[in-house]
Amino acid sequence: MSTTAPPVSGGQDDRRGGHLRDLPRRTYRFRILGMGLAALPLVVVLAARDASWPYWAWAAFACLVWPHLAFVVAIRSRDPKLAELRNFLFDSLLAGSYAAVLHFNVLPSVLLMAMATADKVNSGIRGLWLRSLPAMALGLVGAGLLTGFAFEPETTMPVVLACLPIMVIHSLAVSLSSYQLVRTMQRQNLQLEALNRTDTLTGLDSRAHWQSQAEHQLRRRHAKGQEATLLLVDVDRFKDINDRHGHALGDEVLREVGHHVRRAALPAGHAGRLGGDEFAVALPVDAETAAGIAEQLRQQVAALRFERAPGLQVSISVGLATAVDHDTELADWMETADRALYEAKRGGRNRVAMLTSPAKPGA
Repeated sequence: MSTTAPPVSGGQDDRRGGHLRDLPRRTYRFRILGMGLAALPLVVVLAARDASWPYWAWAAFACLVWPHLAFVVAIRSRDPKLAELRNFLFDSLLAGSYAAVLHFNVLPSVLLMAMATADKVNSGIRGLWLRSLPAMALGLVGAGLLTGFAFEPETTMPVVLACLPIMVIHSLAVSLSSYQLVRTMQRQNLQLEALNRTDTLTGLDSRAHWQSQAEHQLRRRHAKGQEATLLLVDVDRFKDINDRHGHALGDEVLREVGHHVRRAALPAGHAGRLGGDEFAVALPVDAETAAGIAEQLRQQVAALRFERAPGLQVSISVGLATAVDHDTELADWMETADRALYEAKRGGRNRVAMLTSPAKPGA
């Protein structure tokens, strides 16, 4: 029986109560569906047995009254989450009682109890199915005592037909809710992947994503002989900008510099923010072309002006390194570019410097 809400992501969330905040409302329509479908085999079996009115009263309460009563009890409770969890246990008690009320008619008895348990698993609430088993057993034994444990296990064709809607519709409903969960998780994973790949302040590649792109470019250089040059870009005296003008303006400076760094990388390069005020660009070009791009970038940043600080002049230092045969690792390539950046800083900042990676011993 579809008596639980659609499955939820995060198995441990039920302990924090986050995903249970609106549980009664999400469960309501599923409980109506599950209990309503369960009425079909109940009605067929009870009618065939010419059952007395208490059986019919119990079936009417379980299938028609209980879904609405459970919802009202939950939403009016001080703790709707806890109330709904108690409702889940009562759902299982009802499922257990069905078996005795049906005089253990095999197909509907097994079907209703199995689907009630499956719904608890499908809810995503850790351990709910296990906690519901005693309630199910209590319902079976309690109703069994009232019915004298009457045993009529044979399942006739009308009963089989009455079970088909719950089997088919229940399966489709669970599949649909699971599909919706999968789609939601896929969208969330795509969003998370985008966040992991992108620096939120500048929109450039994150450090990890940029490194993976630069490593791929370095491998292409070694495999196909394609030129590859690395630019390390550092904002000069950025700490002074933050201290003098505040972090808000500092962030604006980084965004503007990042914008021009991104443009410098187009169309085939990869631009990323390594952290703080340091950026990197991996370009599939030779040293001369990269030096021209770096110089243009330096001039563009020097021309930046900011309304909140009209007198502020921002500059960058750029270190260049063209990949060579013994730059087998990205760390080797970056180390050379970092030394070039140091030379640019030591030479007075606001300039471009280029170094060639020295050959390794034995190369």
